[in-house]
Amino acid sequence: MKGFNRFFLIPVLLVLLFAGCGGRQSYKPGTYTGKAEGISGDDVVVEVTVDKSAIKEIKVVEHNESPGISDAALSQIPKAIVDGQTLNVDVVSGATYSSEAVIAAVTAALEEAGANIKKLASAEKKKTDAATSATEVINTDVVVVGAGGAGLAAALSAHENGASVLVLEKMPVVGGNTNYATGGLNAAETPYQKKKGIDDSVELFIQDTMKGGKNINNPELVKVLASNSAGSVEWLTSLGGDFTDVGRMGGASVNRCHRPTGGAAAGNHLVQVLHAAVKEKGITVKTDCRVVKIMEEGGVIKGVMATSPAGNVTVMSKAVVIATGGFGANNDMVAGFNPKLKGFGTTNHPGATGDALEFVKPLNVALVDIDKIQTHPTVVPVKNKMITEAVRGNGAILVNRNAERFISELETRDVVSAAELKQEGGTSFLFFDQGVRESLKAIEKYVKAGLLTEGATIEEVAEKMKLDPAKLKATVDKYNGYVAAKSDPDFSRANMPRALNNPPFYMVEVGPAVHHTMGGLKIDTEARVYNTSDEVIPGLFAAGEVSGGVHGGNRLGGNALSDITTFGRISGKSAAAFAAK
Repeated sequence: MKGFNRFFLIPVLLVLLFAGCGGRQSYKPGTYTGKAEGISGDDVVVEVTVDKSAIKEIKVVEHNESPGISDAALSQIPKAIVDGQTLNVDVVSGATYSSEAVIAAVTAALEEAGANIKKLASAEKKKTDAATSATEVINTDVVVVGAGGAGLAAALSAHENGASVLVLEKMPVVGGNTNYATGGLNAAETPYQKKKGIDDSVELFIQDTMKGGKNINNPELVKVLASNSAGSVEWLTSLGGDFTDVGRMGGASVNRCHRPTGGAAAGNHLVQVLHAAVKEKGITVKTDCRVVKIMEEGGVIKGVMATSPAGNVTVMSKAVVIATGGFGANNDMVAGFNPKLKGFGTTNHPGATGDALEFVKPLNVALVDIDKIQTHPTVVPVKNKMITEAVRGNGAILVNRNAERFISELETRDVVSAAELKQEGGTSFLFFDQGVRESLKAIEKYVKAGLLTEGATIEEVAEKMKLDPAKLKATVDKYNGYVAAKSDPDFSRANMPRALNNPPFYMVEVGPAVHHTMGGLKIDTEARVYNTSDEVIPGLFAAGEVSGGVHGGNRLGGNALSDITTFGRISGKSAAAFAAK
């Protein structure tokens, strides 16, 4: 009898053990649909197939998430849930909101399938395979560190100039901060400007950039930026890009900011164009691969060492292009260089942490303008969602808590940010009408994300924002009078493209957040990197936000995409030429 009881208890204990671990599940077999709101504001829709005891398949069947940014989340999250039979999975870094939307949509479907959601959500995560101790060794002419806009442009350029190329990206997705850029690409003397009757010149582009950068920019780099800008637009167009719409950003004397038709966000479009071309050329991009060291011998660059979930990677190369972006998402580093910005939020993607500034230290790389860090003035507090400068460029105004304008809205970002911080609460309110909304496709994502407050009248939207309705009405009426007169006697705003009198009306509270780090590695016009002895480091090149000197004390809106495209191409060409020696 005692033996019978002992053997009888074994399966009972096993059942209890599995139950305590959140293990076995029972489902109503079938395929179920679930949905949840994504970062776009539209639903992410999934189909989940289950049998009696397991999740068999998850498909994302409908979404409007940003291409490139969300790709890894839409593929990796369903796989992780099926592989682990758990909802307790890690979000994809850089695509947090899309990851959470997929998890929420799958949860909704599994609830319908009769799952015990509490157990699924607390079930142990599947342990990933331990990284192998073996090191993968790869040989290539040029290795590009970073797969943002500058890195992808560099890779394509190096390939076009005859080099074999490998790209390493620490994040699970390509694009970096470029994915977040919405404004456009500044370029002078383009056919799109000429078609619209815009009189611009390379010289004027240089003047605007130097003035915006407080005249501490490297003039030679600025000359290269401006004189190659039209060629960069032409190159992107040859790859399938659409930069036909031309608007104006702060600090520009004329309309020169090129973006997709209708004013759609330019950065993600640029990444899609470049990434598609990289794949078409057969250039390998290894994601989840973080570079930790640049190898050199006798002062000559020999390659890089990196780590990944699969193990270590050593890349033997003849040239290295650093295109890792800035450090705006690393507030400790930001505050270390500029203590006034301690605790500030950021518009940057989570990978913008300044890795390169650490792994180049043994090479004694020279840094320039490293304390010059830009804040963007129109970022939604707490949510850290940036409202593109193009909204102001297309006519929006800024008001304070007295419902009064306090600055020319298209002053440079540093000037507008400083003016905002002087207002009560350190923030302001962006105001625009339906006419501005219809002029710029990028605004639709703010509507879908629920960032904007809408009113049928100026007074109604003012009340919703807890501003004085009569004062706001008077402010807008005065501004509309300035538009009609083509003169702003209050703040000398030059660009006033439209009156704000087309209902409904929209407002959103905004304030400054860290946006761009102007300083970085010292480069020359060939994108060669210099050491602290002012000598070229043979075989080392840099492009984009990781470099310094182009933007000086402040970057003009639209110059970042121009910078990464132009100097990305130059760095790739220079690296290929060095590798061919």
